[in-house]
Amino acid sequence: MPVEVGKAAPAFSLPASNGKKVSLKDFKGEKQVVLYFYPKDDTPGCTREACAFRDNKKSFDEADAVILGVSRDGLASHDKFIQKFELPFLLLSDEKEEVCNKYEVIKEKNMYGKKSIGIERSTFVIGKDGKIKKIFRRVKVDGHAEKVLAALKEE
Repeated sequence: MPVEVGKAAPAFSLPASNGKKVSLKDFKGEKQVVLYFYPKDDTPGCTREACAFRDNKKSFDEADAVILGVSRDGLASHDKFIQKFELPFLLLSDEKEEVCNKYEVIKEKNMYGKKSIGIERSTFVIGKDGKIKKIFRRVKVDGHAEKVLAALKEE
């Protein structure tokens, strides 16, 4: 089933950087969810994106939203990334790509004539009702956090 605005967000449960499993249902009726998928911990674009979310954390809190970052990196990598950049939100580990596949973010890339499979930087804004409010695909990092904040405030 394709992931679309207005439809129920695909359910998931993944190991998180706090040592617990985090599920989408944990937030239903309580918080909006900013679920952002990124290629790799501690790389330039991913660091800028994470730091932009970090720097706007107060505004996300005011919008009654929780930020969850997802990559294929393991929890040890996430822990280093969080400590190095003082990230105040959870990072989820999807090493088996199960959730990445549900949200259709695994894409074939062609860089310098070499094909590879990776995560397409994408963000899903999920309402308290569990439905997708906004989808951002092929995210450009600069200004993205502000666009996500605007989407959270839309009714």
